[in-house]
Amino acid sequence: MNAKIVLLPGDGIGPEVVNEARLVLDAVAQLFGHTFAYTTHLLGGCAIDATGSAMPDATLAACKASHAVLLGAVGGPKWDDPQSPVRPEQGLLAIRKGLGLYANLRPVKAIPALAKLSPLKPERVAGVDFLVIRELTGGLYFGQPKGRTMTPEGERAVDTLVYTEVEIRRIVRLAFELARGRRKQVTSIDKANVLESSRLWRKIANEIGKEFPDVKLDHQLVDSAAMRLITHAAQFDVIVTENMFGDILTDEAAVLVGSLGLLPSASLGEGKLGLYEPIHGSAPDIAGKGIANPTGTILSAAMLLRHSLGLEAEAKAIEAAVSSAIDDGKHTADLGAASPINTTQMGAAIRERLKR
Repeated sequence: MNAKIVLLPGDGIGPEVVNEARLVLDAVAQLFGHTFAYTTHLLGGCAIDATGSAMPDATLAACKASHAVLLGAVGGPKWDDPQSPVRPEQGLLAIRKGLGLYANLRPVKAIPALAKLSPLKPERVAGVDFLVIRELTGGLYFGQPKGRTMTPEGERAVDTLVYTEVEIRRIVRLAFELARGRRKQVTSIDKANVLESSRLWRKIANEIGKEFPDVKLDHQLVDSAAMRLITHAAQFDVIVTENMFGDILTDEAAVLVGSLGLLPSASLGEGKLGLYEPIHGSAPDIAGKGIANPTGTILSAAMLLRHSLGLEAEAKAIEAAVSSAIDDGKHTADLGAASPINTTQMGAAIRERLKR
């Protein structure tokens, strides 16, 4: 296969972890007989510094012309003023919208060798293997009206939670389709006891569920779901939820595996083009020190192979190599190692364990 991949290293540790993921992709290409061509473009704070925009037009055009996009991280103290009219996070929202990406997939799988890293009891973590599907285009992050006004009683802020039937149907249907390839169970998370948008969400989820009689559907309120993630996470298979709930719950889920540095994600739309990135941030406190964990980005590259390029065997090869490296004690500092290895050593350890 010949594929064009856009790299968006971004800010902070982004360039370091993206470089390791690219080296793993190169190793996969050589091992399996593929050709991957890369171009590198700006997104986030580095783009603001260079162009004044968090997502330059050239970046979006390059992404649209590619087969897949691999992103590092955006943001940092330099661009952290909430009053600034241009912020790195705007680049993320803009690229998702520009590429028509509506579904964020975040797999959460506990690694037995790292069970000690979780603050939870080992029995709470054992067997955890679920997929969170977060809706990306609606909800509080995009609803209008939005803003702040001054009133006689003081300043007033408004955010609007809006969802359309089309947005809900496509994300819930995707959850059922993916559940068919797993354990055939979908948990739809909402706040239907309070929110009108959640009542619509639940109604449509029930309708979609009738189209998939082989998949079990259950509903959970977001507050009780947050508790269940800690007490009985192994009971989940596929979780589907709206934008803000998914944002919060997936960060909570990182506790189960012990480090944000281990978790990948994929943002998908109607076609094969996707945006792949680790769920961690730019970690400016360790940027440039060569100690960041590249595993989440490398596993994001595996998702890229699976979802955008249709290369399942290659994706599994990366995932197996990651598991093998961690089982063999190759741990970066965030994994609690007494003698941690650095970013490039972790990448090398994973590449050494790649097999057809």
